[in-house]
Amino acid sequence: MTKPPHRGGSGRSRTGPGASPSGRPPRARTGPRNTARDAAERAAGLVVSNRAPFGRDRSDAAPWERDEAPARAPAGATAAKPASSRPASSKSPSSKSLSSKPRAERPRSGPPTEGPARGPSEDRPPRRPRREERPETDGAPRTRRAAGTGEPEGRTRSPEAKPPTRRALREATAEALATGVQTLEVTADEAGMRIDRFLSARFPQLPFTRIQSLVRKGELRVNGKRAKAADRVEPGASVRVPPLSLEARPPAPNSPRAEGDLAFLRSLILYEDQDMMVLNKPFGLAVQGGSGTTRHVDGLLEAMRDKDGQKPRLVHRLDKDTAGCLIIAKTRLAAATLAKTFRSRAARKIYWALAAGVPKVRQGRISTYLAKEEVGDADARMRVAKHGDEGASHALTYYALVDQAGQKLAWLSLKPVTGRTHQLRAHAAHIGHPLVGDPKYFDIENWELPGGIQNRLHLLARRIVIPHPRTAKPVDVTAPLPPHMVQSWNLLGFDAARYDPIVEAPEA
Repeated sequence: MTKPPHRGGSGRSRTGPGASPSGRPPRARTGPRNTARDAAERAAGLVVSNRAPFGRDRSDAAPWERDEAPARAPAGATAAKPASSRPASSKSPSSKSLSSKPRAERPRSGPPTEGPARGPSEDRPPRRPRREERPETDGAPRTRRAAGTGEPEGRTRSPEAKPPTRRALREATAEALATGVQTLEVTADEAGMRIDRFLSARFPQLPFTRIQSLVRKGELRVNGKRAKAADRVEPGASVRVPPLSLEARPPAPNSPRAEGDLAFLRSLILYEDQDMMVLNKPFGLAVQGGSGTTRHVDGLLEAMRDKDGQKPRLVHRLDKDTAGCLIIAKTRLAAATLAKTFRSRAARKIYWALAAGVPKVRQGRISTYLAKEEVGDADARMRVAKHGDEGASHALTYYALVDQAGQKLAWLSLKPVTGRTHQLRAHAAHIGHPLVGDPKYFDIENWELPGGIQNRLHLLARRIVIPHPRTAKPVDVTAPLPPHMVQSWNLLGFDAARYDPIVEAPEA
């Protein structure tokens, strides 16, 4: 005689005598098959008396006791039969009777016992996958959440993704070597920069002449429009850059070359604080790279990069053969502030020069329009132009005669109000007194250089007074005479401590 299936079981076994008549092979048991709702209620400690078999509340039992129900009912225990159950001799002996029970009355725990399988026509929800079978959505294993917090136990929130550092941004930009057209996005701290300075900061190995060539040929676009060198970028702007061919990387920090460059720059410092410094640029050292120029101040500043990758920045320029005060910004904020100071003409500059001949007017004002003789050439000769000429810009300079050597040479002190290319050299030549040693603008025929004076440009950025970028207090720095000018001053008997009357000249 076949033993009827136990009513306390799950009724899902297919291996007993009441298995499905489909002839499927018996399947190995792997333990209780409970729903996710059962697991949640057991974890929460809920007590449902009519769900525990044989009238026993098992919510407070040990885990191994909860999952393992007795195979038999204890003596004297009787399982309640539903009123609508059919005799065991029907084709579906107990599966239909189980399905006809209310959901709350069906047994939820206990090991599966031998019994008939559910038929395909029965209406039941699909089995939810077990915890170990559920797919992971965040790439990390699911863990139980701590009570009262909603946070997983033993798991900490991943920190928010940090924006890339300036160094990472610069290195990523520099790695794009000849890979095709690039599109750069202007960050907030780059706002207000000239487009050529923006590219120079992003591509420190790119020669400045190459940047000017890109702008001149229209290969550089900002938000889809052609850009000019003087245009300033705004945050979020899209800058289209054509394929580039960059020079070799600068020397790595702590290399012998970098240490030598750093020591050289340190020897030039006239003033320094946390925001800016003033260098005494020597004669013959270019400020920026160009065709055939491999050693320049901008390249030497690579040796001063800090741990965050920030490099000191140029805020104005001097001609290669002009010596004297050159201001360097140590932070991006200082660079932007100092650049605005130069644009607003709030910086006061005084130059010393040795000119051929002696002006008849001891103090005067030179006001002209200047334009390049060859448009597009960064180092082209400047010519005096008329108002309205293409590329003509107004240039204003005050001068004063400090001392003279007969009628042969004059020591001039110059105060430029504007800052045009070659302004002082072109103005001196315009009034008939070109500067000694100027290869571009010295045009006096049959003029002989006095003995003992070197044929080098005698022009010095002697003094600069500028508001500090952070405190707005004036920073007043004076540069000494370069060696070749010291030699000339000694030969001509000029006293560098003599009163300079240019300080009385107007500021605008």
